[in-house]
Amino acid sequence: MSSSVSSEKYINSEDSTPLAPVQVAGEGDEFIILGNKRYYRHELMTAFGGRLMPDRYAPYPKHQFGNAAALGLASFALTTFVLGMYLAGAQGITKPNVAVGLCFFYGGFVEAFAGIWELIIGNCFAGTVLVSFGMGFWLSFGAINVEAFGIAAAYGDDVEQFNSSIGFYLIGWGIFCFMMLMCTLKSTLIFMSLFLTLDIAFFLLAAHYLTGSASCLKGGGILCVILACCGWYCAFAGVANKQNSYFLPNAIALPVIGK
Repeated sequence: MSSSVSSEKYINSEDSTPLAPVQVAGEGDEFIILGNKRYYRHELMTAFGGRLMPDRYAPYPKHQFGNAAALGLASFALTTFVLGMYLAGAQGITKPNVAVGLCFFYGGFVEAFAGIWELIIGNCFAGTVLVSFGMGFWLSFGAINVEAFGIAAAYGDDVEQFNSSIGFYLIGWGIFCFMMLMCTLKSTLIFMSLFLTLDIAFFLLAAHYLTGSASCLKGGGILCVILACCGWYCAFAGVANKQNSYFLPNAIALPVIGK
């Protein structure tokens, strides 16, 4: 086995404290050395989706209470899947009531609690994403569709103004999602695809509300179903291991441009 062939310092995403040098070793650069510990590249790749950690070389965090990111991913995926089927017009469903229930309880509260726990254990990316979508998006989206909140009623008969407001709301979330997407470009294909399809879905749905295009609505719904599958894949990666499953997710690393 050859000795270390290259090394470079990485900065923690939470602060500016330099970390130990990252060393690459092995005949095919198959090993990554972090501090005094040696990992296979594929071992670090699996940390991306299942634990919502976009850092290129991130060792597994020492979770004392389980992996909350997997729970957050599962709640996001199921809620998005049901909403996506509704938006795509599957089976002619026109009332989003079932999806609204998920928006509050599973996609909302459960996802937000998972994000808070990820912040507690130091996973800034997962905490930011899960709390933002849990409390920020799902709860607010559910509130828009509940008459008791009076949000839709405040616009009266001015449907055009209401739709434009929803369009701006979705554009804002699309911008936030794009920011998070930029943090996944060094991770894995499925992990990055989750945020890419979500971002495109936001802008397609915003286009529907701003222009009235039925095609944009259906396209956004279909993308929601696709990204839900990506979310489930990442959630499975967060709970599956050699002890409990015969099938382990295969992580396809994205190429890194430059050093």
